[in-house]
This record gives sequence, C-alpha cells and structure tokens, in this order.
Amino acid sequence: MNDQRINSATYPASMPLVSGSTDVYLILGDPVEQVLAPETFNPLFARFGHDAVLVPVRVAPQNLHAFVKAAFLAKNIKGLWVTIPHKVPVMDTLDSCSNLARLAGAVNAIRRHADGTLEGGLFDGEGFVSSLAYFNIAFAGKKVLIVGAGGAAAAIGASLVQPRATGHAAEVALFDPTPGKALEVAQRLSGSATARVHAAPSNDPSGFDLVVNASPLGLNATDPLPCDVSRLEPHAAVVDIVMKNYPTPVVRAVRARGLHAEPGFEMLIQQAHLYMDFFGFTDMAAALRQDTTAIRRQIYPAQLADDTRQAF
Repeated sequence: MNDQRINSATYPASMPLVSGSTDVYLILGDPVEQVLAPETFNPLFARFGHDAVLVPVRVAPQNLHAFVKAAFLAKNIKGLWVTIPHKVPVMDTLDSCSNLARLAGAVNAIRRHADGTLEGGLFDGEGFVSSLAYFNIAFAGKKVLIVGAGGAAAAIGASLVQPRATGHAAEVALFDPTPGKALEVAQRLSGSATARVHAAPSNDPSGFDLVVNASPLGLNATDPLPCDVSRLEPHAAVVDIVMKNYPTPVVRAVRARGLHAEPGFEMLIQQAHLYMDFFGFTDMAAALRQDTTAIRRQIYPAQLADDTRQAF
C-alpha cells in the first residue's frame, strides 16, 4: 500500500473478510466478553491489506493446555493472544519465551515457529509503563502498590522494577487476597538484581504514590473497590487496567476525590506495535510507532468523548 499512515478518515470499523486462505489468530480468556483486541486489530488487518483475523475464544482453565496444543495443529492458526486467567499457566505449553516473560512468569502472546516450537512474549508491562508516560504519571523512584498478583500484575511489576535511562526503578508492593500468591510473584521479581519489590500485608493505599488495580475487581458492577480510596495520598494516582464498565467504580471514586485516575485502555494501545512486531506485521508496527490517534479513538469507549478530562 502507498499510504502506510493510520488515520481516522480511512480506518475501517468492519472486520476483514474471512476465507480459506485467512490467517487466524485467537485470543484466549475466561471470560472474554471484556477483550478489546479483536475490535482493535481486525480493522488494522483490513486497513493494511493483511488476510488475517483475530477471534476471541473462551477456554476454561482446565482445558487450557490441551486447547493450545490442539489449536496449533491447525496450519492456518498463526498465533495466540492470551488474557485472564491464562497468562501464567500457559507458560507450561511453551518451548521458549522472552527474558521479561521469564522474570514475570507470564506471557500474553504466543507464536509458532517453522519447526513447530512455541515462543511466548510479554508486552503488558511495557505497554503499561508507556501509558504512564502518556498520562504524565511518574513512577521512577516512586512507591507503587499493585492490587492483584496474576499475569498482568506480574508483567506490570516486572517492567516497573527494570532500571531505565529516564530514572530509577519503582519500589513495588503487591497485594493479593490469595495466601502466598503475592509473595510468590514478589520473590520471582526479586530475581532482578536492582528490583525493590515485596508482598504487601494489605491493600491499604496509604503511603503509595501510584496504585494499580491489576485484579479482576471491577469486571462486575457488584465488585468491591480494589482499595479504600479515602486512604489515598493527596498526590497519588490510580490506574485501573479493567477494560470494562468504563468508567469503573474505582476510577469514578478516585476522580470524585479530585485525584488523578486513568483507565487501562492506554496500556493496550501502547503495546499494540509490540504485538505487531512479534507476529511479523512490521508495516503495522512501524505505523503504530508513528501515530496511535486512530487506534486510540477506535479502542476508547464512546463515553470518553464526553469525558471533560480530555483523555486523548
């Protein structure tokens, strides 16, 4: 194609046509109703003329390993996106993974090589860190509380504790109500020589500069808040990576206090080019590195247009 820039005028809303020659990618989760990747990437495939489609598939945890092995027996299934609760247990199906994925103990993408081996990649944490830059939320040298200790939480923690040219790594505390779960993740992340990470005794947000909801709390309207927002520091920021029911209860509650709260959509936007590189769509990756305006408008819910905080 001559024009490789993505712009809202030519960005199609419909899915690409599917035929017997279409390359199929699956996004595995349980549940999958909340996933935004299909409506994000399918228009991109169409815009760039790629005969590919991304389809959500609900797979129960007890069937995960068998499904992954069986899915890749199909020659036209080229890769998998992975979401909750599969990012950690799917590691057992892989032949290799990135260093960051090994540190976090989780992946959110799997590709098959020509020899049939499966490789995992992890982009959640890098997308999250880039989203903090987009929202002007500082994390270098700051104290961060992550609520949750699943795959996304581990990925975010792994990226936050990495030393960067822009400043010191964050000091990370993880809390999860499941006994021992946060401690397990913290101990794994401590394998990074410069990491400052530990398990928090509670979800009390006092004393923290940034609080991240990386738990499923908020997927259902009846869920409790991930923390007591009345105990947030006056300067604290909150990011809720739940991408459903925007604005989530915790985002609403934090903003009601006049504090900085952001949804997790930007985390997906900022890692989109990493997914595309991983799966070999280099033209799409290059375009997304230059301009994410159209993909941002595609992925954010319509309500955001009425958000006076002007999130994009």
